[in-house]
Formats: sequence, structure tokens, C-alpha cells
Amino acid sequence: MQTLTATHFNFPGQKSFYKGKVRDVYNINNELMVIVVSDRISAFDVVLPKGIPYKGQVLNQIAAHFMKATADIVPNWILDVPHPMVSVGKFCQPFKVEMVIRGYLSGHAWREYKAGKREICGVRLPEGMHENDKFREPIVTPTTKEDVAHDEDISKEDIIKHGLVSKEHYEQLENYTRLLFRRGTEMAANQGLILVDTKYEFGLHEGKIYLIDEVHTPDSSRYFYSEGYEERQKNKQPQRQLSKEFLREWLIANNFQGLEGQSVPAMDDEIVNAVSARYIELFDKITGNKFVPTPGGANLEAEIEKSVVNYLKERATVQV
Repeated sequence: MQTLTATHFNFPGQKSFYKGKVRDVYNINNELMVIVVSDRISAFDVVLPKGIPYKGQVLNQIAAHFMKATADIVPNWILDVPHPMVSVGKFCQPFKVEMVIRGYLSGHAWREYKAGKREICGVRLPEGMHENDKFREPIVTPTTKEDVAHDEDISKEDIIKHGLVSKEHYEQLENYTRLLFRRGTEMAANQGLILVDTKYEFGLHEGKIYLIDEVHTPDSSRYFYSEGYEERQKNKQPQRQLSKEFLREWLIANNFQGLEGQSVPAMDDEIVNAVSARYIELFDKITGNKFVPTPGGANLEAEIEKSVVNYLKERATVQV
């Protein structure tokens, strides 16, 4: 199965191009952003060497699903989805932090806790917790947003102190974060899932805060199955989950955590197909819809380009 791991478009009105870990971002006349969600996959802030079939489509369509479902909470950047792997929306200036919120002690937070830390991003954690225990109230643990280096945990106080975000804006971001997490938790519960933790990114457009990037996707979120959660916790068993954590665990088992001097292990067809299946399973489970794959192949890039150019023509944003 062919995957889309790089794009090299030159759209009408294109001002700039930015290649993220997963997304290729095209600036159209400083008015629109065209985001192509590739099949690249990252873990520990490192892009892995192989693409994952259908991953881009899954991420893009889940994000669009949740953007629509949360538009009453905070406006978002998306205007349209002209292709299953592409979203087009308002050009926003992103804040330099990612708003991470956690309902359970899992993943990175658990690894820090297990190492003896009892404070994350200025938030004190109680003693005696176990992996995947639920917090009394969700905790907000922001990170810096780095283009190249690893994102770093940071407290609310340091964000404001260093001028990354103003106090007024930060308080708005935290409020939106909690409201979005509450909505995501409710939607997950309706599908028999637990939204464990997630991240949100925000930007400014004409002085107004918008939700940007992706929402409640397996790249930005961790999900457990609700059924059996309590029993598994009681017996100190691993939770059944739909997220990238199993990929991180596979990398750790193969001696890779993104640290200096470590090499990314070779990804065989078995792990690639397993990751693809997890993404498709999550799409079906979290949206309640059946995933319909868009055929890949040699014409995929041409089809994407045609879809975007036609959309730009219809908007008359640029002269074509």
C-alpha cells in the first residue's frame, strides 16, 4: 500500500510552506491555510521512517468530526475538507504552547511519576497513585511548542513569566481546554471509550482565539475502553487502549525513546499494519461511522492538488 510521506505542491497564491512532523502546511496569501495530513507518524518527537497506510485520512476526518462537534465551545480554523487528507481554513498565528489535559495518570505523566516526580507543570500530584488511576479532577499540563527540539513541560506561571502567552489569553486557553475535554469525555463515553488525555492547540486570527490543528485524534489523544476499566485497575492489569502508546511501548522495548545516540528500530510490515489497523479501529469506534478508505496510488498527489485548486477557484481567493 502506497503512503503519502511528503508533498511538494505549489498552489496558486502560495506564500510559504511549513513541514511539521505529520502535517504539510501551505500558506495561501496569508489568508488561508491548506493542511495536507500525511501518512507520516512520529513518536518521542521523532518522525519514524515508514508511513502508515490511511493514517492521514483517519486523522484528518476525525479532526474535522470533532471540530464540528465543538464549534459551539470555541471557534475553529476549518472552513472545508476538499479531500479526505486535506483541510483548508483560516490563517492563524499559533500560540507557542500546547495545552495538554489529563484525566488519568498515564503515558508521560505516569513515567514521570514512576521516576519519583510529584509535580508536573506546577501541578502537585498525590502520593499512592498507580498507573492509569483517575485524577480527582483533570489536570492541565502545558508544554512548549518547538519546531525542532523536544517539547518541554512548562507551568502556567512560567508561560506567563516568559511572555509565551499573556495572562488573559492563557486563562482563556485553559478554560477552553477544560470545556473541550469535558465534551470529548462525554462523546467518548457514548461510544464506550474513556478519553484519558489529549492536547489542544490554539491560534489568533484577527485578535480572536481559534482552535487549530487536530482534535481528539489518536495522535493527540489517548483512549481506553470503558468496559473492564475498573476490574483491570483493581487487578493492576494494563488497560485496553486505542492510542499511539502501544507504538511508544514497542519503541521502548526496542531501545528507542528519542534520546541522543539511539537509533530508530526497523519497522517491518507487521508493526506498520498493526498501527494502521489501530487508527482505523479508533475512527470507527470514536466517530460511530465506518471508515471508507480513499484509494491510494500514483495519482494521490494529483488528486489532492486538483481538489485544493478547485476549492481555491470556488472561493476566488486567488486568481487562477
